Amino acid sequence: MSMLDPVTLKQVRSFAAQIRLETLKEVGARGFGHLGGALSIVEALAVLYGGLMRIDPHNPQWPERDKLVMSKGHAGPALYAALALKGYFPLDWLSTLNQPGTRLPSHCDRKLTPGIDMTTGSLGQGVSTAIGLALAQRMDGMSSRTYLITGDGELNEGQTWEGALFAPQHKLTNLTWLVDYNHKQLDGDTEEILDLGDLEAKFRAFGWATAAVNGNEVEAVAQALEAAQRETAKPWCIVLNTVKGAGVPLVADIALNHHIVFEGELRTKAIATMEQAVAALEGAQP
Repeated sequence: MSMLDPVTLKQVRSFAAQIRLETLKEVGARGFGHLGGALSIVEALAVLYGGLMRIDPHNPQWPERDKLVMSKGHAGPALYAALALKGYFPLDWLSTLNQPGTRLPSHCDRKLTPGIDMTTGSLGQGVSTAIGLALAQRMDGMSSRTYLITGDGELNEGQTWEGALFAPQHKLTNLTWLVDYNHKQLDGDTEEILDLGDLEAKFRAFGWATAAVNGNEVEAVAQALEAAQRETAKPWCIVLNTVKGAGVPLVADIALNHHIVFEGELRTKAIATMEQAVAALEGAQP
């Protein structure tokens, strides 16, 4: 069934709201964390884990599964929320985020967390590992795919552009790269630090099939990802035009929201608002 089916879209929008709520609770339990960039990729995760990817939560190491590399590893909290909601591990693990003895560290670690396909956090390196996974899948004759998520500030790393050259050269059509273009990085706006310009045009010039979409709208993300699955000549790059802190205005309105203190009234109001949004979506008609 297509992800664009109205019933499926309703389910995925509800899933996105649940991911967002659990991410808020997760970071709120710790009192601080990388919240802005976790919230901006929620819709992408909802589409991927809401039916597009070939996965088995009861067998996380299934060799034929599709794989995800969260190269912006600090966005792990949103991925953990998605994995927990899919049943990879109990939801109550989320309250242990970045605590002593946790299996959910601040950055993704495949040796600790069921469902994490690649350890990440050193920005840029996830591009190389995702390309390696996609190449290995093809060499092994597998029909599975690899999905890569990077931040926009991450593209300051030269390693990312080496990968951007390599994948089209080797026609890795089983690789889809999603760029979270929220225009903010740790210490400011991307336009002020290193202006990335028209990312879709850049990737197209490097030999990628491309699309630029509203990354915080489920239908737009699903449409682009389904197009990528049908591609037979080039790898795909999808530029997700997003808002850092998307879906939670109290967080989105914080100028420097890469890593924030999330406690007290801010935490209480944000979670309460998101709980209302989840309830509204669960009661809505497709």
